[in-house]
Amino acid sequence: MADSKDQFSSGTDSEKNDGVSITSVPGGNATHSQAFERRTMRLVDFRVLPLLAVVYAIALIDRINLGVARTAGMGAALNLTVGSRFSIVTCLYFIPYILGQLPGNLVLRLLGARNWLAFCVVAWGAVQLGMGFVPTWGWLILCRVLLGLFEAPFFPALVYIISTWYKRYEVQKRLAAFYLSSITISGFSPIIAYGLSLLDGKKGIAGWEWIFIIEGAITIALGIVLFYTLPDFPDKNTFLTPEQTAFVLKRVEDDRGDSIPDKITFKKILTHLGDWTIWAYGVMFMCATTPAYAMSYFISIILEGMGYKAKSALLLSAPPYGPAFVSAMAFAWLSDKTQIRSPYIAIQAVISIVGLALMAYAPQNGVRYFGTFLVNAGSSGCIPGILAYGANNVVSQSKRVVQSAVTVAFGGIGGIIASTVFREVDRPKYVPGLWVTLGMQVLIVVLVGAMNLHFKRMNLLCDEGRLGDGRKVLEGQPGFRYTL
Repeated sequence: MADSKDQFSSGTDSEKNDGVSITSVPGGNATHSQAFERRTMRLVDFRVLPLLAVVYAIALIDRINLGVARTAGMGAALNLTVGSRFSIVTCLYFIPYILGQLPGNLVLRLLGARNWLAFCVVAWGAVQLGMGFVPTWGWLILCRVLLGLFEAPFFPALVYIISTWYKRYEVQKRLAAFYLSSITISGFSPIIAYGLSLLDGKKGIAGWEWIFIIEGAITIALGIVLFYTLPDFPDKNTFLTPEQTAFVLKRVEDDRGDSIPDKITFKKILTHLGDWTIWAYGVMFMCATTPAYAMSYFISIILEGMGYKAKSALLLSAPPYGPAFVSAMAFAWLSDKTQIRSPYIAIQAVISIVGLALMAYAPQNGVRYFGTFLVNAGSSGCIPGILAYGANNVVSQSKRVVQSAVTVAFGGIGGIIASTVFREVDRPKYVPGLWVTLGMQVLIVVLVGAMNLHFKRMNLLCDEGRLGDGRKVLEGQPGFRYTL
C-alpha cells in the first residue's frame, strides 16, 4: 500500500515545481453553489469528452479497418489468404502497441499531453496513409508495426486524463460516454469503407487502397487540430477560469486526495507494479477486449460465411454497435448511481457468453447475427466498467499512470489472442475462436468475484483497525475505501 507521508510530500513537491495548488488559485477554498458546480462540470464534459471521443474513434477505425479492407479486395491483392498471413499482419501490430503503453504514459506529463498526443496522431495518420501504397504483404507488416508503436500511448493517456477530471463515482459514465461514442462512430467504419471502396479504379488506385489513403489523411488533419485544442490535465488547463480550476481540483482532492500529481520515481513504479490488483485489472481488460477485437476484425468475414455478399456483409457489420451503446450507458449509469462496479461487470460478461454461444451453435443465421449484438453489448459495457473499477481503487497519480498503462497494455494482448484464435482454417464459423473468447468471459466473472471478496475484506479490516499495524488507512489516504 502507498505510504501516506510519501504521497503527500510528493504532492507538495509537485505543487512547488508546477506552481499549481488548490490554495494558490483564487477560489481554491471557497464554497460554491450547485449551479456553479453544474455549469463548471458541463463545461468540462463538453470540452474534454467529445474531442477525445472523436480522436479515439479515428484511432479505432485506423486500427480495425484491416478486416474491412481485406473484404474490399486487399486480401486477394496482397495474397493474405495464403496460410496465416492475415492473422500475422493483424497480430504483429500488438507487439509494439503493448510494449509502448507504459513508457508512453510516463513521458506524458514530461512532454505535455498536447505535444505528445498530437505527434502520435499525426505519425500514425501518416503510416495509415502509407498503407494505401504497400506493394506486398511484407510492407503491410512494417506499416502495422509502426501503427502499433504510434497508437500505443494514446488510449491509456486518454483514460488517465479523463480520470483526473472527475470524482470516483462520476467517472464510469464519462468513460462509457467517451469509449462508446468512439466505438459507435467507428462502428460506421464498414459503411464508410464501403463508400470509399466505390472509388475503385479512380486515378488507377484500388478501392481498398483508397480506404487507407483517405482515412490516413483525415487522421493527420485531426492530429493538427488536436495540437491546438487538447484540454490537457486539470492543473494545466487553459479553458477554465482560475476559480473553476481550483474548484475542480478541490472536489477531486476531497474525493480521493490526488488532484495534484505526485513525483514519479523508478521506486514508485516498481512498488505499484508489485500490487497484484494492477495485474488483475489487466487480465480482466484483456478478456473484455478479446471479443471486441474479434468482432472488429472478423464480423464481416463471419457474415460472408453466413452467405451474405461482400458489400452486404460490410453494411451488416455496423448495426450491432447501436444497441451496445444504449446497453453500456445504462449499466454505467447504474454503476455510478449505486457506487458499485463488480456485479455489473459480471452481468455484462454473461451477456457476451450468451452471444458467443449463439454465434457458435445457433442453426439460423438470423439468431447467429443476433448473437453479434449481444457480444458487442457485453464487451462494450465491460471495457469502461473495468477501467472505472481500476480508476476508483487507485490513489496517487503516479499509480494511476502505471495502472492505466498496464490495463490497456493487456487489452493489446486481447487483440493478439483475437488475431490468432480466429484461424483461417476455421472459416466460416470460427467455432474454436468463439470458444476461447467465451472462456475468457468466464474468467472475467471469476476474477471480478475474487477482487470483490478481497476489497470487501480489506475494507472490513480497515474499519476494525486490523490491517497489521493498527492503521485505519487504505492506499495512504485517510477515509478511502475500495469500491466493490
